[in-house]
Amino acid sequence: MVQELSSGDNAQFRAYHARARTASARPGLIAVLDRFSCAGRAIDLGAGTGRDTLPILERGWTVVAIDRDRDALAELHQRATGLGFAGRLQLRPGRMEDVPLPRADLVVSSFALPLCEPARFPALWRRIRRALRPGARFAGQLYGPRDGWAGRPGVCIHERPAVEALLRGLVVEQLDEVEEDSVTAKGTPKHWHFFEIVARRSG
Repeated sequence: MVQELSSGDNAQFRAYHARARTASARPGLIAVLDRFSCAGRAIDLGAGTGRDTLPILERGWTVVAIDRDRDALAELHQRATGLGFAGRLQLRPGRMEDVPLPRADLVVSSFALPLCEPARFPALWRRIRRALRPGARFAGQLYGPRDGWAGRPGVCIHERPAVEALLRGLVVEQLDEVEEDSVTAKGTPKHWHFFEIVARRSG
């Protein structure tokens, strides 16, 4: 698999991954993992070099890591191998809009869903919901209309009523609206407006 993922055709993501590989696990992700009584299968949409995937693997989970950057997935495989986790890691290169999603107990997408092609987001969201087993959770973010990237080609924006509609039928455990001035993973100043979501399929 490492050889298969060795092609470097996504150089635009290298600066992001260089910073993400040294970042600590997101506290929100750890809080979500703490809600589960046992490990299962997780899907990481936009896995990159493993900021979220590795902490999930450390908890004993199996992870399906999806990313269009093959070099990032190759590095993730190398890091997981060094930690003894490679046997529980499945790498699936490709755009999240295209890669089939297996049934899972957790679907994580840290700031990746807003980068889905807007016209393809409804179909992707339906596939995410279908992938959730009874009792499974989705954890991720969606950009709001005042985000600094609103209006950029290829960026999905959702008003709060639209977010609430997407979550209809799920048990909403967290829906926080965040607005702040900070920087991107590349260190570029940005105004952020996003919805922090944790939602569970009943059952």
